[in-house]
Order: sequence, then structure tokens, then C-alpha cells
Amino acid sequence: MNTIGTLGESSLHASLKKWYAQPGDQFEVAVDGAIIDIVRGDLLIEIQTRSLSSIKRKLTRLSDDHVVRLIYPIAREKWIARMDKTGQTQLSRRKSPKRGRIEDLFMELVNIAGLLKHPNLTLEVAFIREEEVWSQAKTHRRMSRWRGGWARQDRRLLDVVEQKVFATPRDYASLLPAGLPDSFTNHELSHALGRPRYLAERMSYCLRQIGVLEINGKRGRSLLFAIKSC
Repeated sequence: MNTIGTLGESSLHASLKKWYAQPGDQFEVAVDGAIIDIVRGDLLIEIQTRSLSSIKRKLTRLSDDHVVRLIYPIAREKWIARMDKTGQTQLSRRKSPKRGRIEDLFMELVNIAGLLKHPNLTLEVAFIREEEVWSQAKTHRRMSRWRGGWARQDRRLLDVVEQKVFATPRDYASLLPAGLPDSFTNHELSHALGRPRYLAERMSYCLRQIGVLEINGKRGRSLLFAIKSC
């Protein structure tokens, strides 16, 4: 197995690459002008821990000629560790009350919605336990002042607890909540999910792009959506 390169990576990205590594894998391989995290035979594996908008052009280019799997983590459990300015002394560590849910995925998928139906591209969600490392900022950046003088320095993988693969419209359709009427609005989708409307709007947009939903008229000013047969 080739040595796994980690230069310039966050701890989370590097750790996920090691966790997914299998015998025979190649790492940081140049393919069609792009550096690929893991090459496993004919499969190209890309791990993205930041915004999916930054990888859209890369995925577009690669998916036309290669089978690509995109791995994206969602933190089901998160710990917050606060360090002093030196980064050597831990001041506190607490468990965040926030728990990532699968629907959170659509906050990022909206950036690559048009690619999700490409037959060469599959998405794998890795539900993880992670630790965020925050430290007292050494500079007076606007963001650190807004956060009380603290800035996030790193994300660390504690464990991968579950994986879910999305390869077909049917896979994405499984994320729709049960009990929706034959035609529904974003407001009704939001209520059924128990999540904010802005997330429901992103979800319905992505599912339309994938071919799971179609517009089925309007109710007042609101679009009505219906589930297409997948």
C-alpha cells in the first residue's frame, strides 16, 4: 500500500482517508489533472470535509470518464475542546448538544445538485463522532472577535459509527418522511421533517434535480411537489 499523504490536510480529512484505506489502494494520485484522495482499481474516492461547492468542478470533470465516490461526513456526536493560545494546554472539553441528521446533507448537496444523477457518481455519508479544537486567537480577526476571541483550529475524528451510500434516485427518495400527502408544499415537508423551512426548500430542490420529485401545480403562491416513481 502506498504511503498516505497528509500534507496540508485537516486531521479529520487525513483520519478519514486512513479509516477508508484498503490493501492495494493508492493515495494522492494525479488523474486527468486532479489529485485523487484514494484510487482503488477503477474507482476514484474523494473525501470532502468542507463545502461541496469547492469540489464541484473537480467532480464534474472526473465523473464524465471515471467512476467516482464522494465521501462526506456528518457529525452525529461532537465534542468541543478549548485550548490556550499555545495550543498545548486544554482548558475545557464538553459535548455539544447538536447532533447531525441525514437531512443536514442537503445544506451542502444544493451546491452539486445537478451532478447527483450522474451514473458515475455515488455519494457516501459517513456518520462520525468528532472533536472540534478551538483556541484563543492570536490575532484580532473579525471572526475570532465575533466568537469571543476563539477560533476553530482543527477537527479530529473519534470514530465512524455508520455509513450510508446513495447511488440511485430511489436511495435519495428514502430520505423523504413518511406520511406526506400525494402533493405537498415546502411548508408541509418542513413540518413532516421537523426541520426549518429553508432546509426543506433545499431538499425539495435537490430531489427535483435528481428526479425524485416533480412540480405538480401550486397552492396559492406555494409550489406543490409530487413523488415520481423511481
